[in-house]
Amino acid sequence: MILDRKTLMLIAALGSALLLGGAFVFQFLGYPPCAMCLWQRWPHAAAIVIGLMAFALPTQTHRALALLGALAAAITGGLGVYHTGVERGWWQGPTSCTSSGGLNGLTGGDLLSTVGPKLVLCDQVSWQLFGLSMASWNALASFVLVAIWIWAARRPA
Repeated sequence: MILDRKTLMLIAALGSALLLGGAFVFQFLGYPPCAMCLWQRWPHAAAIVIGLMAFALPTQTHRALALLGALAAAITGGLGVYHTGVERGWWQGPTSCTSSGGLNGLTGGDLLSTVGPKLVLCDQVSWQLFGLSMASWNALASFVLVAIWIWAARRPA
């Protein structure tokens, strides 16, 4: 079976939709996202929009859209690699969401307060499968999506 550009773009956009949907399912199941998890969601949303644009815009724009989709998937994949490195202690993460960020400016009352959203640290793994965290799985799946987007860009219109 030969897949045309538009079909490949749809597959890649659906892949991002599934990954984004999976993130929301995990959140619903009680795994709130950290700040870096949220960063990884935005490029998936962009890839979905790009995939939908392929159905509304002329065929002449599809190669450029496929390359934009590849860029969005590469960005979320890169963020996933960065997040994985922070989780594994390979490099320092943002001080705003890691345990090394310190407690400057917080009072005892702030620390003991149960009011407000739960703070999720970016350097703590809340769930893993086969030794890989959600950020790692996002990176792997996103790089597969990059390949599909590039395959779409290389296909004839």
